[in-house]
Amino acid sequence: MHRYDPARQRLALGLAALAGLVDATGFVVAGGYFTSFMSGNTTRMGVELAERPALALAPLGLIACFLAGVIAGALIGRRVEARRKPVLLGGVALLLASGTALLAAGWPLPFLALSALAMGLANNVFTKAGEVTVGVTYMTGALVRFGQGIAARLAGQPLESTRGYGWLWSALAAGAAAGGALALHRPVAGAAAAAGLAGLLWIAAAWIKTAPE
Repeated sequence: MHRYDPARQRLALGLAALAGLVDATGFVVAGGYFTSFMSGNTTRMGVELAERPALALAPLGLIACFLAGVIAGALIGRRVEARRKPVLLGGVALLLASGTALLAAGWPLPFLALSALAMGLANNVFTKAGEVTVGVTYMTGALVRFGQGIAARLAGQPLESTRGYGWLWSALAAGAAAGGALALHRPVAGAAAAAGLAGLLWIAAAWIKTAPE
């Protein structure tokens, strides 16, 4: 996070909030599976393989969709490097909007698949030399960096490289809270809010001037 200018940092926070919003909505619709948190799906898959093997297909399918999104995002990003952020965020917004329409029409499974695909795509927005620099859908690493930063400050040796990760986790938590509040009452509202936020992030990315990162 510390490597980026304030505009890109705000974009990363917005993406983390989007991930929380999408994940909470997907969690409600899927009845306990995740659309952006693949570690959770992997754990669910492992448990269900032992208890109810047929149900393991649900988290496995979401993992496959997420992975497909990561691969597609990486390939697209290589082709449009100079405009990677707006192009990929446009794709994320389109996928989430399509998923919202399908959910409203009574098709929850395609909605979940497109949501996971969109989150995989989103993880390619912040990359350098083909590697992710800011993970926007998973926060274990961010919490580790946040904790290391607190420890460093307590020891009187602040680490610049740990700045911003507490805010990143907070953004995801806020998005998840909003998504849960909306989806528990009306899942389509949560999905629509996510699609709308993705559209705003696409516009924000388009306004960020291209510059070395």
